[in-house]
Amino acid sequence: MLSRVADSLFWMSRYIERAENNARIADVNLQLLLDLENTHDPDTQQQWNPIISSLEENELFTSLYQNPDGQAAVDFVCLQRQNPNSVYACLAAARENARTVREQISSEMWEHINRLYLFIKGETGKKMLRLSPYEFFRRIITGSHLIQGIADATMTHSEGWDFIRIGRFLERADNTSRILDVKYHLLLPSGEKVGGNIDTVQWMSVLKSCSALEAYRKIYVGQVAPWKVAEFLITHPEFPRSIRFSVESLDAALHRISGSPETNCANEAERLSGRLRYDLDFATIGDIFEYGLHEYLILIQKRLAELSSALFEIYCATNETISV
Repeated sequence: MLSRVADSLFWMSRYIERAENNARIADVNLQLLLDLENTHDPDTQQQWNPIISSLEENELFTSLYQNPDGQAAVDFVCLQRQNPNSVYACLAAARENARTVREQISSEMWEHINRLYLFIKGETGKKMLRLSPYEFFRRIITGSHLIQGIADATMTHSEGWDFIRIGRFLERADNTSRILDVKYHLLLPSGEKVGGNIDTVQWMSVLKSCSALEAYRKIYVGQVAPWKVAEFLITHPEFPRSIRFSVESLDAALHRISGSPETNCANEAERLSGRLRYDLDFATIGDIFEYGLHEYLILIQKRLAELSSALFEIYCATNETISV
């Protein structure tokens, strides 16, 4: 496999996962505003600021909108073409990467990527977002799930499929860490107490952002507690959107590509993923909170970025055939 093909498959998958994640966060935040109407007079801008912060595009947002209200935030997250992390921009980038490797993916996969891109590009998507945001977000999330399922069902489970999985799970681990960090570091209004009604509603929104509320309640019966939510989304070994599950999945895919056993490392990317996997396997929520949840999540994001860079240097930096 050519390195440029591996790079395109990796980024195609990352962008699709990122588009789904951003749609998911925007959807949950809109529902959160409705939930808070009965408990608090919500400051719309305050509720949206953390979402913009998670995209790391605060300056761009304020430069594009004179009145940065909730409607502007939805447009920025979903349709703004100048925002490199908007749902539109992510799907456009995913489609472009898919176009360059059409011979490596199935025709069904290309068809659904193209269909989702044309939906958000055209008037149908814009009209649906304006009239029924819930239906718009469902369309993006369901479309992403469909593409992932088609990839698993129609592609040979060889190197290309593994690069798709690596991109998906690396992006997912990073997204989960950012969702948790936004809630812990930014979201709780001043004057409110931890464990209060608003705090509980917001922690439930964090779980909903990761499609984790039902799975969480099956394991933790009772109140939605901050430390339990953090423990579930960081260290649970079987929940598919936890950081630990994502890192274990991408580490396994890396070893499938190189052919090395998971107890060894054949390159720097495997060394970094194996070390992160080991740390997550033995981490406890007590250790994490003692270190500092915000600091721990920032460290996770840094290590994922280092892993992504190492992966690029090993497999994607040249236009040569990957040898394993």
